Amino acid sequence: MILTLFSNSKFCMQGFFLLIVALSIGQAHAQLESPNGKIKVDVQLNEMGEPSYAVKFEDVVVLESSKLGLMVGDESFSSGLSLVNRSKVNTVNKSYESLNAKRRINKYQANEQLFSYINKQKHKFNIRFQVSNDGVVFRYEIPQIDHEKRLLKSETSSFKFSKTTIAWLQPMAIAKSGWEQTNPSYEEHYYQEIKVGTVESTRTGWVYPALFKVGETYALISESGLEANHAASRLDAESENAEYKIAYAGIKETIMNKELETVVEGDFQSPWRVIAIGTLGTLVESTLGLDILDPAIQIDHSFIKPGKASWSWINSKDEYIIFDEQKKYIDFAADMNWQYCLIDVNWDRNIGYEKIQELADYAKEKKVSLILWYNSAGDWNTVGYTPKNKLLTSESRRKEFAKLQEMGVKGVKIDFFGGDGKSVIAYYHEILRDAADYKLLVNFHGATLPRGWSKMYPHLMTVEAVRGFETVTFTQEDADRQAEICATLPFTRNIFDPMDYTPMNLFKVNANVKRKTTSAFELATSILFLSGIQHYAESPEGMAHVPEYIKQFLRDLPSNWDDVKFIQGYPGKEVVIARKSGNKWYVAGINGENMEKKMTVNLSGLATKGMVKLITDGNNIAEFSTQEFDVKDQKSITVRPNGGFVMILD
Repeated sequence: MILTLFSNSKFCMQGFFLLIVALSIGQAHAQLESPNGKIKVDVQLNEMGEPSYAVKFEDVVVLESSKLGLMVGDESFSSGLSLVNRSKVNTVNKSYESLNAKRRINKYQANEQLFSYINKQKHKFNIRFQVSNDGVVFRYEIPQIDHEKRLLKSETSSFKFSKTTIAWLQPMAIAKSGWEQTNPSYEEHYYQEIKVGTVESTRTGWVYPALFKVGETYALISESGLEANHAASRLDAESENAEYKIAYAGIKETIMNKELETVVEGDFQSPWRVIAIGTLGTLVESTLGLDILDPAIQIDHSFIKPGKASWSWINSKDEYIIFDEQKKYIDFAADMNWQYCLIDVNWDRNIGYEKIQELADYAKEKKVSLILWYNSAGDWNTVGYTPKNKLLTSESRRKEFAKLQEMGVKGVKIDFFGGDGKSVIAYYHEILRDAADYKLLVNFHGATLPRGWSKMYPHLMTVEAVRGFETVTFTQEDADRQAEICATLPFTRNIFDPMDYTPMNLFKVNANVKRKTTSAFELATSILFLSGIQHYAESPEGMAHVPEYIKQFLRDLPSNWDDVKFIQGYPGKEVVIARKSGNKWYVAGINGENMEKKMTVNLSGLATKGMVKLITDGNNIAEFSTQEFDVKDQKSITVRPNGGFVMILD
């Protein structure tokens, strides 16, 4: 009957052709929703073969039509594409345990769809989307084309916001600038509430995570799952019409073999582009940047032990990396029930391997483990600190790591990396793989954002990549801005990845700088900031001025957490977060502004009965006060300028 119809009418043939075109257009457009239906992603392919996507949250446009695609060698995977397949929507369900994240047991559920295209050269190109209740992720996949290596020349991906959006963004430092040419180290200040479209002044770009506010909805953009064959990306310095584009490392950001660009060979997968979406509470409680990843190696987890560490350098600097001072800090860690002591720069010259062995043995008797500092650098900066050049090749690195393992040293802090080019990223991976073989915990400093590496390599306990407390000891300007920066970090840098801010100076800074935050503020950062090993910025002499109940609180404070709840806050202004361990909730709040505030903290979501112990500021910034009240009572807390508080719910 249909054949007869076609044979009798040219109009029916034209109609059939139009139907095929309509079906093709329909296939080139799809909507993927989160499991709860609040987030919707529209994926499209226009008549030029250019893929794009747009995102809504509760029917509010978060991202307007934004671009997708790559340029690999001289081939375009961003235009001239044809859609060849769109998979069914699959449900992703997985759970995992982490000792180095916001909660111990994490569950991830998302809807996934794979869009398969071919380009003009008939090469296949996939875009994989996953949409969960807390955000959207996507990545690119290119099945093996041939046996040759190709370079990723550019990425078309963009994030287009409405022009009324505001943002919290941190500039990328110019490579090989700064102290001893050590930039970039992700240690610039976050700009607060800037207009989208603001040009980054050095034209170097904006780092991840980047936080945006669209009306009452928040979106945080980051990168996750960065493999050894990739360069790290960032947001471009320019964002014309509020459209943020992907940029990559600059020519100076290479080491050793000088490889800069991402290598595309075999079956290629890009890092995930991560967009966490929702309320501030959704973002603070999200583990999306880790959820989407799998471990990169098989590893014996028995040596991976989160903890707290004493650290002399933050107080007494280079001159006191000597035997007696380090022994004192081992005693300090033992007295505080802290698991580690970090021995910093020049220990090989000032103390020596033989005496370090003596300290390691002494620490073991005290149930404390040592972490030793290393200079990563070859010739890519001018830093003279040692040990230097011992980690540059796998052979020398493994020889050094074997020696440390034999000495009983439990971890390494490795400093001063050379940027975000492919050769530098590969170096991080090589270090992590070799350290795992010798059961060494790792802390990267002067480093890039880890982009989910603590999930891929669970012995990566922490990474600096933040303008941390050490800068407070250097300049009064940083001390003046400390409260504001600390009130920004839980919403930005510390959202997914562990952060070695080195917090909590309770008495005073041992420098010609006046600390502006209160002691209760400093105490709160021991809970607010997440780090697999938390290196504290307090000295034995400073702790001698601290009340005994504060010392006991720090002795009992958990080293990792079972759960997290966002209570209230606003980036740069204030933040209150609760973390759970066993049957206890620890609530930490800080005031990021230089004015007194009254905070009424709603604890109803944590417990319905029991008593709350409150620790807050005393009569001056170096004093504490404490009281107890029933959890059913709404407690209004007067918080000093740059002040804070801690609550414990048993």
